Amino acid sequence: MSFLQRFYFLRAGVAFVWVALVVLLSRLQVPALVTDALLVLYPAWDAGANILDARRSGGLRANPGQRLNALISLATAVVLAIALAVRGNAGGVLVFGLWALLSGLLQLLVGVRRRQLGGQVFMMISGGQSALAGVFMAMQAFGKVPTIAQLAPYAAFGGLYFLLAALRLTFKRSRPLQPSSN
Repeated sequence: MSFLQRFYFLRAGVAFVWVALVVLLSRLQVPALVTDALLVLYPAWDAGANILDARRSGGLRANPGQRLNALISLATAVVLAIALAVRGNAGGVLVFGLWALLSGLLQLLVGVRRRQLGGQVFMMISGGQSALAGVFMAMQAFGKVPTIAQLAPYAAFGGLYFLLAALRLTFKRSRPLQPSSN
């Protein structure tokens, strides 16, 4: 199994565990600090995952999209914690939405750049969908603000796309050799 397959399975697993925790903790009505911490952990994990992927793919210098995505995700985790403390859920959803927009566009670019590796169509779709979801979330921050549980489908779809990409790489058939025209 290639690194990219294992990495995509890992990304899918983390997303699904995050969604399960969000749903469970929302039903238990835990203090907002706990769900806020989960919200901050999501972009923090994304930053770490981008760094891990870039290191295995030639380094951060050779992967400017992932380098930028890691920096944006790390900065988002910090700004998100501040926004949640200062503005509550509305501030958190706005920052999370803007991050989803930016990281989605960067994921789309990385997928386009890696398309020859296979399984990238799902990363490109995921990036595009993330960008659109980010716009929607940012707009919601100025109206009836969603709870973290209402943001869980965003992570669930991301996990699904990583799972599909991993499966595509797993079951990718090698192309049969074309007969030569000699």
